[in-house]
This record gives sequence, structure tokens and C-alpha cells, in this order.
Amino acid sequence: MRRSVLFWGVTMFVLLSCTFAPTSSPTPAPTGAPTATPTSGAALPQTMALPPPRTKGPVSLEETMQKRRSVREFKDTPLTLAELGQLLWAAQGITHPAGLRTAPSAGALYPLEVYAVTREATYRYEPAAHQLLVHARGDLRAPLYAVALMQDAILHAPLTIVIAAVYERTSKKYGAERTPRYVALEVGHAAQNVLLQAVALDLGAVPIGAFLDDRVQQVLALPRDHQPLYLIPVGHPK
Repeated sequence: MRRSVLFWGVTMFVLLSCTFAPTSSPTPAPTGAPTATPTSGAALPQTMALPPPRTKGPVSLEETMQKRRSVREFKDTPLTLAELGQLLWAAQGITHPAGLRTAPSAGALYPLEVYAVTREATYRYEPAAHQLLVHARGDLRAPLYAVALMQDAILHAPLTIVIAAVYERTSKKYGAERTPRYVALEVGHAAQNVLLQAVALDLGAVPIGAFLDDRVQQVLALPRDHQPLYLIPVGHPK
């Protein structure tokens, strides 16, 4: 009886956690853990240009700060490509010919990498070209929900923005002692940009820091040096 329960428990975990392969090198999964597998015949293009971000809107900065609340329940309504692009630009978009971005970065080293988990695919945002790169095909929201302490917002939101950090980009200048502080500050700047931009787009969002770091990295098949720091589900509030 005990073996039967264990077998079915493992089987359900594998079915829940099956994912899709990225275009970049994944983090090796622990022995026995489910790993990403490719989807054949996928029609998505490898890259997707985003509409130019807008720099003026109908809502003031003060209004977005006044209205911002953590939203955890969302309608089953997908975001437009323009909304997706605007949110990603708010996180790490280019705002200067020298490559400076929407969020400040110690030494302008920009250790953050931004991913977008949607029903169709998981994308990596490329700030320089303001475009999406297909990282994994298929819907990874359920596996991500499973390794993020089963928080419903991740399962039901049409988009979860994942912000990861490559610590080595910062540590090569500031060393091991200061780097964790600088990266933590930077991801906070980027997350707040996303939260306020969501309000300006009449959307809702919630910042989530409670998840199993290594399992999120595994489910999304992130490169070894991309350490997940923030999950931000975004959508139309119920």
C-alpha cells in the first residue's frame, strides 16, 4: 500500500511539473527531478518584436502610487502585446543611447534578466532590441505555481514576470561582499517599476518572493547563473 501511494505521488508530481526546453543552456536538474522537454511543431517565431513603449500616459506617477495595491485575483483575459511590452520596458527597458535603463544599476552593470511566463510560451526580454526571445514553448504556469508554494495568482494570471539576476556581472566590479546588497536593491527598483506600470495600464499585479529558488530555476530551465529573485503575476483584476 505504501509503495502504491508513493508511486502515484511521484507520478502526479512528474505530470504536474513537465515543462518545455529553452533556447539557452538550462540548469542541470537534480537526479530524478522532471526536466524540460521540447514541443515539436510549435508555430511561434523564435523572436517577436514589441511595439514601441510609450513614455506619456493618462495617469500621473502620483496616481499610480496612490492606487497601487497587491492584486491576486485575475480575469481570464490575455494581455495585449503592447501591454506586455510596456511592462517589460518598465522593468529593464533602454532609455538612453548609452544603454541606460528604466531602473538604476550599480555601476550600470545591469545584472537582471527578465522573463515573461504566458499561456503560449515563456519569453526572455531583450532590452537592447525591445523584443522577446522564445525561451520555452508551452504553458509553464502550472509547474511554476507548484514550485511557488501553490499561490493561485501565479496559476491564474495571464502573465508572470520573472526577474532573475546574474550576480557575476556585479561582483566583477564590487566583489562578493557588496554584490548581494546592490543586486537586491536593483531588483526592488525594477519590481516597483512593473507594479506602478501595471496600475497605469489599469492592470493589477502582486510581487511574490516566496518560492523554491532551485525549483523555479529548474521548471523554467534557466541558465545556471540566472538566479530567480522575484515573481510578479500581472493581469486584469477581477
